[in-house]
Amino acid sequence: MFQKIGTTTFALIIALFLFASCQSSYNRLLESDDYELMYEKAFEYYEEEDYARAASLLERIIPVFRGTGEADRLNFYYASTYYERGEYIMAAHHFSNFVRDFPNSEYTKEAYFLRAYCYYLQSPRPSLDQTPTRRAIDQFEMFINRYPDSEKVPEAREYIEEMREKLIEKSYQSAKLYVEMEDYRAAIVALKNSLKEYPDTKYREDILFLILESSYLLARNSVPERQIERYRSTLDEYYVFSEEFPESDYMSEARRYYENSVNALESLTGDEYEEIEN
Repeated sequence: MFQKIGTTTFALIIALFLFASCQSSYNRLLESDDYELMYEKAFEYYEEEDYARAASLLERIIPVFRGTGEADRLNFYYASTYYERGEYIMAAHHFSNFVRDFPNSEYTKEAYFLRAYCYYLQSPRPSLDQTPTRRAIDQFEMFINRYPDSEKVPEAREYIEEMREKLIEKSYQSAKLYVEMEDYRAAIVALKNSLKEYPDTKYREDILFLILESSYLLARNSVPERQIERYRSTLDEYYVFSEEFPESDYMSEARRYYENSVNALESLTGDEYEEIEN
């Protein structure tokens, strides 16, 4: 006797049969020379969000349509298949090729933006290497310069500001790490470089205090012949910090570094230093 087939099982069998049939039809098309049908089916697959099949067909026919009026459309959508699949490195690569090869296409503006956005999507957390972040900023700025009237300019500026904040945090945390490692000379250089690169950083108060603190600790731990020079540098850093942030929560500790430096200099030089009042 035949065993009764359930509705679910029957539906699964039909689905598998249709899938196998479609797969067979797709493979035959991919191996054929029917480029017009490939063109049509590639965009059908794209609209159906079957980006892998669309990419395979587009890759097959792009050389055939090179130099024709369809070449830019094919190349743009080929790059877009990588973007839609989340393969942002490859997408950025193909969008770069597109803007190079088709500078006057109707798709060029979008390709410029998507190339930058692909780098933005690769931008990692601040503790990691920020090469993709810097590249994304460069690409968005290139987009803005090329298309200043684009409706996407405000969005591009928002991405730039977001990534700039990430670079600021990366710069600050990297410099601060030298303080934590007690490498005060390197800390001073890194902190000052951070301020030079990002003078409007939200960490400005913290950085100026860490420069003062590192200057004091470097002086205190130096050999005697270097201490005078370094304690004097500590006083200079205190003047900079106290002038810019006189109401800082760090001020009591900053004042302590200043007074200790004054006492050390008087002991080392025999000169008297007039302490300033806040």
